[in-house]
Amino acid sequence: MSLMQLIYASTPFGFDNPTLNQILSVARRNNARDDITGALICRADLYLQLLEGPRAAVTATFHKILADDRHLDVVLIACGDIKTRMFPKWDMKDDPATSWMWTQEQVAAGAIEHTSDEDVRVVFTRLLSES
Repeated sequence: MSLMQLIYASTPFGFDNPTLNQILSVARRNNARDDITGALICRADLYLQLLEGPRAAVTATFHKILADDRHLDVVLIACGDIKTRMFPKWDMKDDPATSWMWTQEQVAAGAIEHTSDEDVRVVFTRLLSES
């Protein structure tokens, strides 16, 4: 089976804890069903998500995210084949990583568009090492 990894960022619309809990609950149920694993780093001004699994399932999930009005300004950061999963035990790990990333001003100024794939993977690697 061919595995892929996809990383994207978006701006949350209507961010609050009940909305986030609902997103995570549905994502975990659907991801377990579809053999997708990954992590979601979330703040009031930023979602940064890594999805990994079978190509067709990850692509279908990303298309659902693109159509979801809770995600604004979706930016595809990285997408490609992988040999092994980074988060094999997590249907969807979540973390509010407020100290790892950019300030709200940096996000507003376009930090996502000016970062490399590798810099974003480092953020997820740190999240994994603290799990």
